[in-house]
Amino acid sequence: MSSTHHTLTPQRWLILMCVMVGAAVGDFLLARGMQQVGAVDLHHLGTLFTAIGNPWVICGILVLLGFMACNITALSWADVSFVYPATAFGNVIIALLSKFFLHEDISKSRWLGISLIVVGVGFVAQGPSRTEHAEETP
Repeated sequence: MSSTHHTLTPQRWLILMCVMVGAAVGDFLLARGMQQVGAVDLHHLGTLFTAIGNPWVICGILVLLGFMACNITALSWADVSFVYPATAFGNVIIALLSKFFLHEDISKSRWLGISLIVVGVGFVAQGPSRTEHAEETP
């Protein structure tokens, strides 16, 4: 096994940034739209169709489609154990968006949990983006 450390190209960093931001922004937009729509339950599925027509929800779905395209792209050249923690960094983004734009109250324990996630992502980011495997001979 090789222990080479991979460097990411600027294009790959951009894809990872889109992975980090895309899920958080998409979820934020969905939440904003659902604040306007209200609760959806199985007994009133018409509300679900109303939600899907909400402009905020539509934008959220489109952003999440872009996120998924970036996520798939990242997984084509990096291990899932490298890419998935990048999505975890979105917890910081979503917390900030929620606090300042949705006016949600975020407890100290939740901020502590988000901080622990950031520290964990920092540890994961130190490793190689791709696991090297020894060449197998038939």
